[in-house]
Amino acid sequence: MAIRTLETLGDLAGRTVLIRCDFNVPLEDGRITDEGRIVASLPTLRALLEQGARVVAMSHLGRPKGAPEERYSLAPVAARLGELLGQEVAFAADTVGEDAQRVRIALQDGQLALLENLRFDPRETSKDAGERAELAAELAAGADVFVSDGFGVVHREQASVLEVAQALPSAAGLLVAKELEVLSRLTESPERPYAVVLGGSKVSDKLGVIEHLLPRVDRLVIGGGMLFTFLRALGHDVASSLLEEDQVERVLGYMKQAEELGVQLLLPTDVVVAEGFSADAAHETVATDAIGASRFGAKGIGLDIGPDSAAAFAEAIRTSRTVFWNGPMGVFEMPAFAHGTKAVAQALTEVDGLAVVGGGDSAAAVRGLGFDDAAFGHISTGGGASLEFLEGARLPGLEVLGW
Repeated sequence: MAIRTLETLGDLAGRTVLIRCDFNVPLEDGRITDEGRIVASLPTLRALLEQGARVVAMSHLGRPKGAPEERYSLAPVAARLGELLGQEVAFAADTVGEDAQRVRIALQDGQLALLENLRFDPRETSKDAGERAELAAELAAGADVFVSDGFGVVHREQASVLEVAQALPSAAGLLVAKELEVLSRLTESPERPYAVVLGGSKVSDKLGVIEHLLPRVDRLVIGGGMLFTFLRALGHDVASSLLEEDQVERVLGYMKQAEELGVQLLLPTDVVVAEGFSADAAHETVATDAIGASRFGAKGIGLDIGPDSAAAFAEAIRTSRTVFWNGPMGVFEMPAFAHGTKAVAQALTEVDGLAVVGGGDSAAAVRGLGFDDAAFGHISTGGGASLEFLEGARLPGLEVLGW
């Protein structure tokens, strides 16, 4: 399957390019706390600007309710984007209104504008294809071509992802093309041993990935809040730890399937149990079959994998040739419960082969824990999109580009 790339759009000098980026970055008091997604967009933007294109960028940020909310404004992104590119980025205070039209008309060759948050317009995420198409037509007005470079949203049927690509000659940007190249290697021709490391809070979020990849991997490593559903499947008392009781039988089935396939399933042998969910909570490390017997009794809540487990996980990762990791091992935002996640991240930097960080909380974790992006083979910009790609799910934003 070949996707249309920038080259298919021809010479873009003097042409207006509408580009869908993913600038959904975390903000605190109007300050960007992780600019990874902005930085990831720069190669495509520079390639377009250097050709002399007039570039109109659009993105969402957060989850506004279909109306403007100041805390979700993309204004801070426009300012930071201008600093990173070394040129002014014109910012439109609306998406398809008068200000957007003014900013677009004023653009010269090699200049860039950013529209306000797409999700301030309810049509962007409408379930009504007609409403989405209406917004797409307004976004596409005056543009010559469309570039899709927001990998984090390609699994969504949204106006700026699907209908705009149908309304204009369209192609994937460099970021989307790179994501597809790397993720395809994980499903089609991985070097072995191949390890998939899954964490995060809910096992239900990862069931599709487990089902699709289990026959394809050599090692499946389980941590994070989802590990307690696996422990319950083994008959262990998990006290007040996060648990999806309705998924126990399904998890048990995957455990049996792993055994039948000869897949090495690594579960923690020890966990850090805390008295409560807080950064300064009293805590202790116990064996996974003794969580209910910790000094906190039934109140105990597992917030990280233990040191023995971290060492075993790191060894399994380090000795693999291909690794995909999605989901932290514990509550990494709290220093006392970040050790497991840090051990996994460190091990990924030592892989002699392809090591992929699957976006979302995993990407936030490696940056929050002080790791350099360059230390990893690839950090995906799309957590949910990466998972759905690896599940073999339909991705509308890629299909419309010829994938």
